[in-house]
Amino acid sequence: MKNLCNKNWIIELIIILVLILPLAGLYGQVEIYGYFEPQYAGYLLNRDYNQTGYGKLRIDLKNTENKNVRFGADLIYLHYFGLRHWNILDFLPDEIADSIPPEMQPYYESYFNDTIYLDNAYVRLNVPKFAFMIGKQQISFGTGYFANPTDQLNIKDALDPTYEQSGHNALRIEIYPVPRISITALYTPINADWQQSGKLGRVKLGLGHFDISAIAYRFWHTTTDFYTFQSATEERTMLGADFVGELLGCGVWGEGVYNVMADEGENSYECLAGGDYTFKNGFYIMFEYHHNSIAKDDYHNYDLNDWMRYITGEVKTISRDQLYGLTQYPITDLTTVGSMFIFSISDQSVVLVPMINSSLFENIDLALMFNIFIGAEGKAFNHNFGNSGLLRATVYF
Repeated sequence: MKNLCNKNWIIELIIILVLILPLAGLYGQVEIYGYFEPQYAGYLLNRDYNQTGYGKLRIDLKNTENKNVRFGADLIYLHYFGLRHWNILDFLPDEIADSIPPEMQPYYESYFNDTIYLDNAYVRLNVPKFAFMIGKQQISFGTGYFANPTDQLNIKDALDPTYEQSGHNALRIEIYPVPRISITALYTPINADWQQSGKLGRVKLGLGHFDISAIAYRFWHTTTDFYTFQSATEERTMLGADFVGELLGCGVWGEGVYNVMADEGENSYECLAGGDYTFKNGFYIMFEYHHNSIAKDDYHNYDLNDWMRYITGEVKTISRDQLYGLTQYPITDLTTVGSMFIFSISDQSVVLVPMINSSLFENIDLALMFNIFIGAEGKAFNHNFGNSGLLRATVYF
């Protein structure tokens, strides 16, 4: 495994050199910027205190002279310290964890190894009313803050929903026929298989104080049986829409999708609606409601597959109905205090996330947050996850 990681590291550097050097010569100046981000986290799990963390270095490169041809790339290096090995069974309800035979338990172990990888590397061509983009790039859809039903490429961490997402290999075409109307076509290749590669189309329209989008995406969805660790793929067509705008001084948004399975799988739907408001004294409040029909509404029926698919990101939620909330208040010009919560309406469990965010200097941000789980054994946000605290600094350059 170590030799493989070393080979990947060399390959990534070669890719960067191949991309950067010709562009630097052709298009002149290449801007270099990025950040260093150390993070420390402490977990109180089963009365045992564990600590883990990482140092993350991100280097971004972008050409700045040619307006018609844009190149961008970023390299990320992650160095982990503290506890690097976890067994996911430690976080599951005892009844489920105890049912796993000893010989199968190593399959549920997770390791954090130092890594270096190319997160994005793309070229974008811009001409009037048209843009073409190819390479590993940022792709995100939807208007929700905590979750995005219309985004099948990313799974947000609802406890840290604004943290950056990884890039995706894709070919993207964007057309702007008239003001406030855009058309997007996206192709996400899977190896050399045209049939299993993703095809997406999206139309966005501006009407008054609102932006409205319709989206269709055909792709192959992978489902894992975590009792046997066998996976299966099935063709899925997602049809959806989203909106965002202002109503009576409040921000409002929503999105919804209907998933049609090509074979014998069960069709499903998912929707989210939210709103926010900022008071004159700067106090900010936001709420979102999220319904996921494929999830269960009785926590007694959560099984190993439900938990593992939720933890690994195959599904967005384990409980069918959830309520999200966020409050923030600026105590100084550079520091805000606030709190988030995720409440499972289905099983009456909740996780609270008190937090403080501060800009210590022009190029240094500091974040402190805690995760407090309040829920009985087996519920979505139960004590098996352990209460934790996280301290993160971001130094930009």
